[in-house]
Amino acid sequence: MDSKTAPVGRFAPTPSGRMHLGNVFAALIAWLSVRSRNGSLVLRMEDLDTQRTSDEFAELLRQDLRWLGLDWDEETAPQSQRSPVYDRYFEQLRQLGLLYPCYCTRSQLHNVNAPHLSDGTYVYAGTCRNLTEPPANRLPAWRVIVPEREFVVNDLCQGTFRQNLSTDCGDFVVRRADGCYVYQLAVTVDDGEAGVTEVVRGMDLLGSAPRQMYLQELFGFAHPDYGHVPMLLAPDGRRLSKRDRDLDLGQLRLRLKPEELIGKLAAAAGLLDCCEAISAKELASVFTWDKLKGEAIYLEQL
Repeated sequence: MDSKTAPVGRFAPTPSGRMHLGNVFAALIAWLSVRSRNGSLVLRMEDLDTQRTSDEFAELLRQDLRWLGLDWDEETAPQSQRSPVYDRYFEQLRQLGLLYPCYCTRSQLHNVNAPHLSDGTYVYAGTCRNLTEPPANRLPAWRVIVPEREFVVNDLCQGTFRQNLSTDCGDFVVRRADGCYVYQLAVTVDDGEAGVTEVVRGMDLLGSAPRQMYLQELFGFAHPDYGHVPMLLAPDGRRLSKRDRDLDLGQLRLRLKPEELIGKLAAAAGLLDCCEAISAKELASVFTWDKLKGEAIYLEQL
């Protein structure tokens, strides 16, 4: 991205429950990064899993963002309404000859003899790439063929991250057997069509960036800048989730003002030298990516 061009960021939550502190932190950094450079922010509801998401949760997300002082310039259509758009890009991959059906079961994919990375995720071995006789009475997922090529992410927060899609990932799924498009395809299309130039999200999604960069090239989208922020961990080391009701916005709003919550997060992340109440707007005036490094941040009791 041209440094003289105002960035276009985005916040793309899944409306499956109340935001927890990890969601809040990602939203805050995405907002600070673009607002500190007079950029704009896009809000998008990632509700591909319609069984877990709802309009009620989406509205709670909007209310919580407003309470925090995190505004946005545009809200794009939720993913659940964009299947016809994804169909067009899926067809592009088909026309390029890069798609094939995969009939592997979950147990086959996670077989202990299959190649796995250090984090436990599997590397797809291309089992179905040249399959001649598909199993009867089983609908396939669809995978995209990846190149023997290393993709390099120059991350704003994590530095240089490298991944060879062939050896570190393998051909990956873009549409499930039930017809639902997966995160990798949907988010690439959504960000590309919205003109997003900066993607800020949690450290746990860093490994997704090379797959999305590959799809961006196939679809003709420019690569955005990436910033994968540290994961927030509770004092005992556990990862925060929406199951931790004591750390969701519904509970935190009962005992903290938005400026107090933002100040605590900013101090924990090293954006402030000491813990003090501060608004998002005030914090934007001193925000810099240089202060935000590392893979995890341990939170003190809130």
